[in-house]
Amino acid sequence: MTKINLYKDNFQEQARVLMENDEFIISSFKYDSGVEALKVQNSRGYLTILPFEGLMIWDAVFDGFDLKMKNTFKQPYPGKQITDSYGPFQFHSGLLASGNPGPEDDHYAHGEFPLTSMDSSFIEINEDAVTVSSQVEYVKGFGDHYFANPSVTLKKGSALLDIKMFVKNLSDYQEMPLQYLTHINYKFVKGAQISQNIPETAFHLRESIPDHIHPTKEWLAFTKQIAASGQLINELDKEEHFDPEIVYFGDDLNQQVDQAEFEMKMDRQHTVMVSFNTKEFPNVTRWLMYNPDLQVAAFALPATSRTEGRTAAKKAGTLIMLQPGESRQFEVTTGLKD
Repeated sequence: MTKINLYKDNFQEQARVLMENDEFIISSFKYDSGVEALKVQNSRGYLTILPFEGLMIWDAVFDGFDLKMKNTFKQPYPGKQITDSYGPFQFHSGLLASGNPGPEDDHYAHGEFPLTSMDSSFIEINEDAVTVSSQVEYVKGFGDHYFANPSVTLKKGSALLDIKMFVKNLSDYQEMPLQYLTHINYKFVKGAQISQNIPETAFHLRESIPDHIHPTKEWLAFTKQIAASGQLINELDKEEHFDPEIVYFGDDLNQQVDQAEFEMKMDRQHTVMVSFNTKEFPNVTRWLMYNPDLQVAAFALPATSRTEGRTAAKKAGTLIMLQPGESRQFEVTTGLKD
């Protein structure tokens, strides 16, 4: 195993190769916005990872196929909340709160973590895989105190990646809330087909309407129709139905299967997948949206609870309370299938 510690002066406007072998090329660069980035490339394609900004995956391209949603951001930006830089392929939603805040919440959309400035970051390399790992200690006076260690692994000859998150409550006496979602933003392809090993009865259309949603008469009529029918949308056939967004919640997946498996066949050549352990993630969110600015088919977002904010999770009994010294670990496998 080879370990490369990353420092911010490794990153300049001009790309520099940090490591190269027969399978992998890792290079560093800095966006015009000042955000540091790593390009991790194997024989199938590449990831663009932001090691000091929440360990986001900004881009994911494999076999010449761009997996990421269409959005309005040409580059990542520093900021306080995810809406300041809403263009990544994947980000970590949480950790003290997740999802869209409800009327009784005071947290950011998707919590404090997505754009968190990380304390340190490093690369681990072996013959078969490259892992980029970052660490941060979050602490507030008279508030919560935790350690978080997200990582992403790309393997030799593979277009699949493993996304992990480890979090530990560092308080000596105080419990802390934990609400977490792995937010994976695949692009919307007309005609794509979604499948899963979860019964459709486990999914429910979101009934609440967040503040950022401005429903039309047509959208209200369509959502009323699918809510009454209990239909789960598995085909991306009519773009006009997804403006504004359509969101489903899959609940209590751990009562259905041990390992959740979701696939989306985008076309004849490209199928993507999301796989996760339902004991770690008993819930899943499906987010579908299509307009000229934002086109996304986030067909499976593994979650610890519904993404309606911390207060809603607390009322539903799905908000995790980490005891002093307690830790949790989460892992998701996703990407382009062979």
